[in-house]
Amino acid sequence: MMIGMSATRRWLGLVVIGIAVSLIIVDTTVVNVAIPAIVADLGVSSTEVQWIQESYTLVFAALLIAFGTLGDRIGRRALLMIGVGVFTAASIAAGLAPDGVALIAARVAQGVGGAMVLPATMSLINAGFRGRDRTIAFAVWGSIIGGMAAVGPLLGGWLITEFSWRWAFGVNVPFGLIVLILAVFTIRESKSEQREGFDAIGAVLGVLAAGLLVFTLIEGRSFGWVFVNESGALADGDWPWDISPTPVLFALAVAALTGFLLWERRRERVGRSTLLPLHLFSLTSFRNGNLVAMIVSLGELGLLFVLPMWMQNVLGYDALQAGLALVSLAVGSFLATGMVSGLSRRMTPVGMLRLGVALELIGVLVLGLLLSTDTGWQLIAGMLFVYGLGIGLASSQVTNVVLADVPVDRSGQASGTQSTARQIGSALGIAVLGTVLFGTLGLDLDSRLADLPADQREQVVAVVTDSAGASIPALQADAATARVGDIAAESFTTASSYAAFTAAGFLAIALAASMSLRPARESLTADVRM
Repeated sequence: MMIGMSATRRWLGLVVIGIAVSLIIVDTTVVNVAIPAIVADLGVSSTEVQWIQESYTLVFAALLIAFGTLGDRIGRRALLMIGVGVFTAASIAAGLAPDGVALIAARVAQGVGGAMVLPATMSLINAGFRGRDRTIAFAVWGSIIGGMAAVGPLLGGWLITEFSWRWAFGVNVPFGLIVLILAVFTIRESKSEQREGFDAIGAVLGVLAAGLLVFTLIEGRSFGWVFVNESGALADGDWPWDISPTPVLFALAVAALTGFLLWERRRERVGRSTLLPLHLFSLTSFRNGNLVAMIVSLGELGLLFVLPMWMQNVLGYDALQAGLALVSLAVGSFLATGMVSGLSRRMTPVGMLRLGVALELIGVLVLGLLLSTDTGWQLIAGMLFVYGLGIGLASSQVTNVVLADVPVDRSGQASGTQSTARQIGSALGIAVLGTVLFGTLGLDLDSRLADLPADQREQVVAVVTDSAGASIPALQADAATARVGDIAAESFTTASSYAAFTAAGFLAIALAASMSLRPARESLTADVRM
């Protein structure tokens, strides 16, 4: 997809790119609502459940930079089509999986395909659009990212309720085939004109660094951040030491990252190809933009981890109702796309990024202040709509800003780096907000139950926190424990508010960090000449 192609074909290509992005974003969230049905059907263990959820994210995050670089070499459209093909085939395998092991293997393959698709879509947009058209194109892309993350639970809840959990994966197949067919006709190939080798050692070190870091952030709370969590994944005694493996894993991640950076600097110094050109970080927009992208993801996506649990455990929503409540977020995110065309005449992408983060901050802060055990859906929907508007603006324009000054032949590498920064931010956000949520829940519930004997109090706190609040409805339904259940609901609400305030704090930091960004060198209002 190149700037010189017809306008109609270029925008049709953007539609195809949007469908491809939708596939991989929905799949990151749809599986969460499918887990109970998968457990009932396949009888998977708790360990298998964990890996069904996490294997996709882990593989996806680890491979982004490597595949972004590969796309620059072999062609970005080619990488997109290979990725969609792998993802579609893996979705078929997931839908037909006879057991947990087969499903985990399919999820790993989906992660491989997804890691090809995301950087390819960004670099194709970066190569194919300029000026105000580029701002609008990234707005569409960013709104899809934010909106489909919210649509995933709703779509999954409907498919599981009406059909089967297998259709949560099977629905990817027809859309994947549509992308494969239409991409040939609507997207022109784009690749780097420089003929360079592939940095295999850098790829291995980069995959290890990103994979270890994301794995550590995902498992840290379950393992224990410093000492072994006695009710977590290591509670069966297989780990012989009191010190958790988390610090060791984090040290290995830092060592791999250090080795990766030293290796890349050495290759760059002698003029050889690199997986990540470190000189890109001399670009203020790229360096500071990636930092802002990571902090924004840290604040915004962690909240999507907390809210569905609160709605189901405290307000009594089922999975489908919780998904419906998130629709307003998707509506706001998609509406932001329509706003960008008008805003781009009066604001730079940096200005729209700041506006988006500010709207996210307002939505999260007000939601945290007004959460209660009887909060009405109108308030939730209203604040999630504001939050969604912010996500739509921020997600699109942070990508626009990061790639604005990057040479087109490096856009795949830069896209992979930006995607990795966002994935690390997302994993860190879930880790931090999860720790705040469950840590506050335990402390607050213990304080509220001070009148109970210590052993009973400890038992209730353990049951509620270990179940992530899922035991609250059952406690409320039993007359003998109804009072305790109501108190637990109050504590979970308090903990959710603190998690929202934490997310708001990160978004405030992101807003402050965005003040260091400046408009890109190219004209941000000039239209593309056909």
